[in-house]
Amino acid sequence: MDLGLKDRVYVVTGATRGLGNATARQLVADGAKVVVSGRDDKSVAEAAAELGPNAVGVAVDNADPDAAAMLIGAAREHFGRFNGVLVSVGGPPAGFVADNTDEQWQTAFESVFLGAVRLARAAAAEMEAGGVIGFVLSGSVYEPIPGLTISNGLRPGLAGFAKSLSDELGPRGIRVVGVLPGRIDTDRVRQLDALSADPEATRAASESRIPLRRYGAPEEFGRVAAFLMSPAASYLTGVMVPVDGGARHGF
Repeated sequence: MDLGLKDRVYVVTGATRGLGNATARQLVADGAKVVVSGRDDKSVAEAAAELGPNAVGVAVDNADPDAAAMLIGAAREHFGRFNGVLVSVGGPPAGFVADNTDEQWQTAFESVFLGAVRLARAAAAEMEAGGVIGFVLSGSVYEPIPGLTISNGLRPGLAGFAKSLSDELGPRGIRVVGVLPGRIDTDRVRQLDALSADPEATRAASESRIPLRRYGAPEEFGRVAAFLMSPAASYLTGVMVPVDGGARHGF
């Protein structure tokens, strides 16, 4: 299936590893060009080099008010166009209500929520019909995840923003989508499992609750996200798509 990605240009944040990186890899593999970002200069340079000549890296934190202009500017400077952005960011600190500090909440809000809002607003102002704005969110959009209180507070709000944005941008032919990873086998998920007394038992218990009885591979997430960002998904907008092996039991 031709996704129509050849020569389209995307910004993918948080793309030095994990879900952002998996999506950037799939976009490039299907013919797109990407600007990848992350906070660490070395990691960004390595990720861009691994992706090849159709990728360029920009080291910037999503929380930086100048991030959007830098990333969109890099897309236009290096590749001459800008067709979409996938906003991915590392998950906020784990913890229950009594564990998380005001500082942790504030830092996470700036990075996870406000940074995403700024990127989306800037992207919308720069895009023409056929553009797409994607958000990597979480299954916590639909159901709180124990021990991830900050994520539970911020991700549903961002999903609401995305839905509002899809209504506003739809008449201009610009799509907005959310991708909701479940237990994908990334460093982040392994770190969360490692917080328990027995990480292997925790993983086994989690897998037992997933209908497919396993964690997803990053590339499985990347293929779904790349499709949603592609012209092949041209009549999908305002949707939140779970990539979770069936873990969400609601319709």
